[in-house]
Amino acid sequence: MNQYASDVAFTPSVKAIQTSKGSRATYSRVEQGSGWLTSITPELEAFISGLDMFYLGTSNSTGQPYIQYRGGSPGFLKVIDQKTLGFADFAGNRQYITLGNLAENPKAFLFLMDYTNSRRIKVWGTARVVEDDEELMNRLHDPQYPAKPERVILFTIEAWDMNCHQHIHKRFSRNDILPIIGKLRAKNQALQEQLDQYESRTES
Repeated sequence: MNQYASDVAFTPSVKAIQTSKGSRATYSRVEQGSGWLTSITPELEAFISGLDMFYLGTSNSTGQPYIQYRGGSPGFLKVIDQKTLGFADFAGNRQYITLGNLAENPKAFLFLMDYTNSRRIKVWGTARVVEDDEELMNRLHDPQYPAKPERVILFTIEAWDMNCHQHIHKRFSRNDILPIIGKLRAKNQALQEQLDQYESRTES
């Protein structure tokens, strides 16, 4: 049992390096204060509701890590309860590395990125695969999203932290960009029409 929620990441080895590098005192104060959170807050739920992608990390029984991109409609990662997140797992390339890893090692990690606003949240916990639960699938799957759901993955939160936004390069999704492009095109069309009218008057 960890003394602090952040101990899921701050192992004795990590703390020793923090000490040698001069940052242990800072993180010790974080531990003594509010520390990392262990359940879903309204802030985390709001952050998740706008995501259309995230990264899921797992590892096999020997510790070999694997990271997989997961994408869907905005908000496809959903809150089940105060400790649990879930999402519909879509058909893919049939390598099943994530499923195989979770079958022998339930420890998992979510890396949640908001590139538009340069924010990130790290979530530690465990994950499990749920097959053939139609009711749960219907709860999590967006029928408007053009992909075939095959199963559900549930993620139980052990700890999470929203940390430094440094060095996060802004990225904008297609849904962010299209309205801006539409406005620019409309403005360009209006200016072109004004120019055509002006040229027509000057030629007559």
